[in-house]
Amino acid sequence: MMKVLILSGSKSDADYVKRVESVLEDFDVKFDSIVSSAHRQPEKTQEIARKAEADGYGVIIALAGFAAALPGFAASHSNLPVIGVPLPGSDLNGVDAMLAILQMPGGVPTVSTGIGSAGAKNAALQAVRILALSDDKLKKKLQDYKTKLAEG
Repeated sequence: MMKVLILSGSKSDADYVKRVESVLEDFDVKFDSIVSSAHRQPEKTQEIARKAEADGYGVIIALAGFAAALPGFAASHSNLPVIGVPLPGSDLNGVDAMLAILQMPGGVPTVSTGIGSAGAKNAALQAVRILALSDDKLKKKLQDYKTKLAEG
């Protein structure tokens, strides 16, 4: 099974990263979490994104606040699907981050979740859905999860 790469730009994003990790653990999806800033460590971050597919990742989840460059930066250096999670913290409470992720130029696709904790959870679930396209065991776990949601 392919892994998920969780990128965050700062250690201060740890609570949101834990939310992503928790959902992936529930589905027994392997992941690695790396703190690497597109602004402060561009060479390191570029290398991580470039090697992600060769390192066995199938999806990148990038959490970012303020200008939210990390998801687009990762997408520009990888062919993997990139799910951006906008984080609150700015004066605009994450709306700026969400718009930055959504408004990528044509040719550098990223998708955005909602802002904050719910977005982090949904990013993990979307990654599971992507990986389940080629993994029947994971597809079954996802269906079981959806059935439990419907039951309340």
